[in-house]
Amino acid sequence: MLTGPERQALLGIARNAIARDLGLPHEKYTHPTTGPLAGGAGAFVTLHMRGRLRGCIGYIESPEALAEVVRKAAGKAAFHDPRFPPVTSREFHQIAIEISVLTPPALVKDVSLIEIGRDGLIVELGLARGLLLPQVAIEQGWDRLEFVENACAKAGLPGDAWMDPAARLYTFHAEVFSEPEAHEVAS
Repeated sequence: MLTGPERQALLGIARNAIARDLGLPHEKYTHPTTGPLAGGAGAFVTLHMRGRLRGCIGYIESPEALAEVVRKAAGKAAFHDPRFPPVTSREFHQIAIEISVLTPPALVKDVSLIEIGRDGLIVELGLARGLLLPQVAIEQGWDRLEFVENACAKAGLPGDAWMDPAARLYTFHAEVFSEPEAHEVAS
């Protein structure tokens, strides 16, 4: 578990990465050398605007420092998520940032062990891979089967692809935190 100040530092790193790429005033990034932010971990940065998804990119696992993973993911979520146009400087203060710090994935052999709200899910079959964060199933109101089927769809696979003997399912947990709601209104 990250402390409140560590969470705030990561949120600041994400916001500053986006501001820097937009050419807006920002704080200089200082790479942490000790503590949890300096250790390797996977993380996703999710951007919301007016309560709607505006971008989400991350890394399942990384040997890089968590702070660096968040910095890179924030830039990619803002400017390189193929589902959305790049964030503009006009949108910058309307964006709310959410960060999910991931545990390492663990192979799951029985779908009934997947717990909605606790587990994130990765489905792999051949070169196809789909990932859904734990909070997605709750946000969408999915049950376990719908969660697995939608992870398959995210991989570009049929919903029942998880039943293929060559398919692999992995679960992970995420520590999820976000900025205060104030960033969701235009300034």
